[in-house]
Amino acid sequence: MGPLLIDFEGISLTDDDKKLLLNPLVAGVILFSRNYQEPEQLNELIKQIRAASNERLLISVDHEGGRVQRFKQGFTLIPPAQAFAALNDLEHAKSLAFDAGWVLAMELIAFDIDLSYTPVLDLGHDCLAIGTRSFHHDADIAYQIASSMIDGMHAAGMKTTGKHFPGHGHVIADSHKETPIDDREKSVIEQDMQIFAKLIADNKLDAIMPAHVIYPAFDDKPASGSSYWLKTVLRQQLHFNGVIFSDDLSMEGASVMGNYAQRAQVALAAGCDLLLACNNRQGSLAILEQLMILNKNRSLTTNKTKLLLSKTKITFDELAKSPEWRYRRDKLTKLNEKWADYASSNH
Repeated sequence: MGPLLIDFEGISLTDDDKKLLLNPLVAGVILFSRNYQEPEQLNELIKQIRAASNERLLISVDHEGGRVQRFKQGFTLIPPAQAFAALNDLEHAKSLAFDAGWVLAMELIAFDIDLSYTPVLDLGHDCLAIGTRSFHHDADIAYQIASSMIDGMHAAGMKTTGKHFPGHGHVIADSHKETPIDDREKSVIEQDMQIFAKLIADNKLDAIMPAHVIYPAFDDKPASGSSYWLKTVLRQQLHFNGVIFSDDLSMEGASVMGNYAQRAQVALAAGCDLLLACNNRQGSLAILEQLMILNKNRSLTTNKTKLLLSKTKITFDELAKSPEWRYRRDKLTKLNEKWADYASSNH
């Protein structure tokens, strides 16, 4: 299998989608809210994806909770990361984060979805792209809560993706719309990065997604296209041996790396294992064309995808009968209600 993950427009696969999934350079798919109507339709879509390829494709989604949860109706609403510590003492926050990790993972796995790109490890709530998606501004508190959420996901049988390395929290700009520049000193940025370093040392991160942010004190390229950040720091200094995803190459933050074909080439050369290209089918096709050329010169086949597939087998009906699921879901629902009150009284 190759390195590219693609997306779709609709709630079922078109003939073009099916043809693309047969391309050996496609590793899997990422789903969005537009691909979801209700549980039965999602089940059918996943079956179509599985049937479209002889390989077991990686099916993934951004399903962190809060404002980034692609499937809502019929799923437990996961509170935003900020809610855990904002409304609870640390021990209670950690316990609820474990519940959230377990529930979000179990519910996705029940639909045969392998991976949610979770957790967000960026610090602080000021960045427009991050905001409530951050657990805390204090690195140690964020580390403890994130670690508990990861334990919950692992207990359910889902791999984890820490993002956005080495830290997206202190730039105000949104990398979906522009390329943010973090002008802080080396020592301060390295301090932010410690949450990633500690979780890697704990062997808790299965994958990492770098930021489309430039850190001029270190390098003139965004971390997502920087061999300094991905090879020198992540692989050599921090000894990370899991999967490195590019963040979505369609984001404006990636545009400094060139056109779509060039972005893919830069990200791969920098050390990304798997590439995300979303919301622009022409862009995805341009990347695939580029990958075909690169593949002739050196094999782009990667086995890393297999490391991220979920092995847990459960149906949603089975999960819904589980007292553990009901208990954890009720706790999260209460936290969500408290968060709604807190958020409305603080704005």
